[in-house]
Amino acid sequence: MELSKILVSFFVIQFLLFHSPIYAAAPGNSNIFREYIGAEFNNVKFSDVPIYSGVEFHFILSFAIDYTMSSSSPSPTNGQFNVFWDSDNLNPSAVSAIKNQHSNVKVALSLGGDSVGGSSAYFNPSSVDSWVSNAVSSLTNIIKQYNLDGIDIDYEHFQADPNTFAECIGKLITTLKNDGVISFASIAPYDDDEVQNHYKTLWKSYSQVIDYVNFQFYAYDKGTTVSQFMDYFSTQRSNYEGGRILASFGTDGSGGLSPENGFFTACSKLKSKGDLVGIFVWSADDSKSNGFKYEKQSQGLLAISH
Repeated sequence: MELSKILVSFFVIQFLLFHSPIYAAAPGNSNIFREYIGAEFNNVKFSDVPIYSGVEFHFILSFAIDYTMSSSSPSPTNGQFNVFWDSDNLNPSAVSAIKNQHSNVKVALSLGGDSVGGSSAYFNPSSVDSWVSNAVSSLTNIIKQYNLDGIDIDYEHFQADPNTFAECIGKLITTLKNDGVISFASIAPYDDDEVQNHYKTLWKSYSQVIDYVNFQFYAYDKGTTVSQFMDYFSTQRSNYEGGRILASFGTDGSGGLSPENGFFTACSKLKSKGDLVGIFVWSADDSKSNGFKYEKQSQGLLAISH
């Protein structure tokens, strides 16, 4: 009788272990600070940006785009990426120098962006397999040439359905990670129906290979309040469930909750709830003129022990 009870208990435990739903734990506070750099060609350098030792600092080069380098009319290249950031100032030797100077610095590149040559930059693959093959090859070359650590996905315009986007990007990230080419990957969606459809489809199938969600909270309306920001943050945590979602602001005069209007108040609220994974900024190019005031404030907040 006792043996049968023990056996029943054993099988009940086995059932619960293997059939109970698994809920993603809240990410918790962290000290990730990320900043896009190089898109606006205003001679900003890595060394211009203040770097605090108490944060994990990611520069994100903006952008690598799978378009031709033609100055008059760039055209899609089906995954053959070229460097479109300010590579005169942000070159391989500059990457090595800033990483040697600061052991807490990593450097990534971002794919896509809003525009190329004055027109929208489209995600426009010929097929999943051909795009992934070309992308893996061309990006591996760039990443190794520049001694980079990760990639960010910032396509904002699409000539492919969400499932094609998800398979292309998911397979790209998976392959680069499996090959040891990158150690982290992020996505950069914002509150737009088409954009969200594409990125949520990617998240549904490949969230396990995506380390950070650089949600563009500065794409919300100007004049966003602290309470609205908190609501938006909660909504995106639901959309990208289990993801490490960073708070963000722009220094280019774009929208969202600005530092002047309470961004750091909102971050303190997130931190008190254990929800402040990190902060990212668009962009160093725009912040150069004000001496990186808010980059300093962001890192100061993140560097305080959790």
